[in-house]
Amino acid sequence: MRIGEILEFLDGLSPFELQEAWDNSGLLVGDARDEAARIVLSVDIDEAMIDEARENTLFILHHPLIFGKLKRLVWSEYPANLLRKMIRKNHALIAMHTNFDQSHLNRYVFTEVLGFANAECEGFVCRAEGEWETAALLGRVKAKLGLETLRVAGWKERIGSVAMTTGAGASLMDTVDADLFLTGDIKFHDAMKARSLGLMLADIGHFESEKFFAEALAPHLKNLPIPAIIAESKNPFSYV
Repeated sequence: MRIGEILEFLDGLSPFELQEAWDNSGLLVGDARDEAARIVLSVDIDEAMIDEARENTLFILHHPLIFGKLKRLVWSEYPANLLRKMIRKNHALIAMHTNFDQSHLNRYVFTEVLGFANAECEGFVCRAEGEWETAALLGRVKAKLGLETLRVAGWKERIGSVAMTTGAGASLMDTVDADLFLTGDIKFHDAMKARSLGLMLADIGHFESEKFFAEALAPHLKNLPIPAIIAESKNPFSYV
């Protein structure tokens, strides 16, 4: 199947025009005219994944491998070291980042993984109302995301509304109308601001909240005439 055909299908599923201005989603490596023999889905890509993949593999990733101001390609440096290996094996890469966050991933994690029914999802933020005892609710979140601990700020004993943004969403707190906001990459001053707003924050991790990307996308690809394989995404952090 031609990469361009797959790209067109993905654009229909989750329009790339939805991506934020700072993002870099779309076809980042390869040629739309080339044929892809198989698809590999993952949050990110690493050297082992490239080594294991056969030639003419198309990677569909959540995070763009080429991001920010890439000014040089020195083969010993990241991400050039990975790009060099991919080019040698005629690999291609499509990123679906903030467009897929808005169209699918946030809703999938909030409803299918965390189990919040009757959710309202607008842009990057999903929201639900209910009545929860805070410790029990956070225990459920930890279990579903595989978290041993949660960093929290602005503790409340009971929760009447909860909102969530996967990845790093603390910058959205001014737009959040909820008792509890679940997101990742929360900084010290984010926590201080949330306390002043009367908003409870819980850090659910960047990787931990986005690791369901392939799981959310794969069912939409099952009717394509090309196999799609889910690769095991690896958290770059370890905890000691």
